Amino acid sequence: MVKIIFSIGLYFSVLCVNGATADTINVYSTAMHKEVKAVVISPANYAVAEQRFPVVYLLHGFSGKYSDWIKLVPQIKQMADDYQLLIVCPDGSYGSWYFDSPVDSSFRYETFVSTELTIYIDSHFKTISNRNGRAITGLSMGGHGGLFLGFRHQDIFGACGSMSGGVDLLPFAGKFEIDKRIGDTVHHLQNWKDLSVINLIEHYSDDSLSIIIDCGTEDFFYKYNKNLHQKMLRLGIKHDYIERPGIHNWDYWSNAVIYQLAFFKQYFKKQNHI
Repeated sequence: MVKIIFSIGLYFSVLCVNGATADTINVYSTAMHKEVKAVVISPANYAVAEQRFPVVYLLHGFSGKYSDWIKLVPQIKQMADDYQLLIVCPDGSYGSWYFDSPVDSSFRYETFVSTELTIYIDSHFKTISNRNGRAITGLSMGGHGGLFLGFRHQDIFGACGSMSGGVDLLPFAGKFEIDKRIGDTVHHLQNWKDLSVINLIEHYSDDSLSIIIDCGTEDFFYKYNKNLHQKMLRLGIKHDYIERPGIHNWDYWSNAVIYQLAFFKQYFKKQNHI
């Protein structure tokens, strides 16, 4: 059973005549046997519009939560309006890394985001309910999640991205609770290899994804994003890559998301003639 609730908190408005609305929903995950919160941002004209809208799934980072984006980058409401799309920000727990954990069955956020949440959103909102109408991206841990889920679920997402993403896990063994999700590097080294985006791309041959990667040059994840970019060039994987001065913080992400949403808008326009 899936149910929806609307928040009446400070940051979410159910009724808004002058701009986009941001609602909080609870989606029941059968895979994890619990409800998971998400924010859904809808354009101001959503209620009266006859058309269906594309959806961008926007993921938070390690130690973050579902409400981070709308609280810390409130201008994304205006972007939803300007680009005529829905933005969905699910909770990814304290450090899920958006895996289906091979060592902890209570963490199945890959299944939740790629399957349970997308099905729920398509059944409760006026969406373009195929890969041509879906994109996924995020920051830091969510940047890993955006590329990880995009590459692994190309039948669900037609476009994916990353902002300051943790795209290579092994150099960060013992940090960010990654070992709690996939095991230690002594007994579970293969998990670290198989579940890192830097290795996942080696199995990509479809060439149908639209991909955007963005990272600041002073970010502690920078060299790993640069390595990913160079490896994608060697493998012939088409993508947009942005690097510019910046560190691992919200000042950078509040700027990066502008480029990401503009990129996805162009993808949706091309695919759906909107």
